Amino acid sequence: MKKQLTENEQEVLLGILEKRFEKNKNRHEGLDWSKIEAKLKSNPEKLWSLEQMESTEGEPDVVGYDKNTDEYLFVDCVAESPKGRRSICYDHEALEKRKEHKPANSAINMAEEMGIEILNEEQYKDLQKLGKFDMKTSSWILTPSEIRKFGGAIFSDFRYNTVFVYHNGADSYYAARGFRGLLRV
Repeated sequence: MKKQLTENEQEVLLGILEKRFEKNKNRHEGLDWSKIEAKLKSNPEKLWSLEQMESTEGEPDVVGYDKNTDEYLFVDCVAESPKGRRSICYDHEALEKRKEHKPANSAINMAEEMGIEILNEEQYKDLQKLGKFDMKTSSWILTPSEIRKFGGAIFSDFRYNTVFVYHNGADSYYAARGFRGLLRV
């Protein structure tokens, strides 16, 4: 699979990202788009991953900057869990465990294929400080190995003005559950 965008595709995506950046300044106060754009242009594989986030309707946007690693953090900021990543179980092991009515993929597989990370609980809660996300849907989040070894996985949503973290069998999947990703650039 080609993991690079054409020059035209890059320009279209950068235009979408810049417009979203300007529209949602509260998500990234103090950050300068020209520096972010320069970093993106020098990392074409990261642009490819952002295009994957965009094409699955994640609406990625910059939500922070990590001074220690000199990386900008892009996260899916669509109001509800990305439509192109729903009806999936948690990971490959769970996918293989299902004998019938298998979902098309898993959250961990898709994230890996897209070159992104699935949000952990802390990252998910941080995202909720920037807006109200998953008020009708839910999103798988990175599950600690102590939970996963028993066949479970965790997901989150936002209800009653509160972030909830729940558990489910890792092999379960629902039309209203997907996952949100993180890309470091």
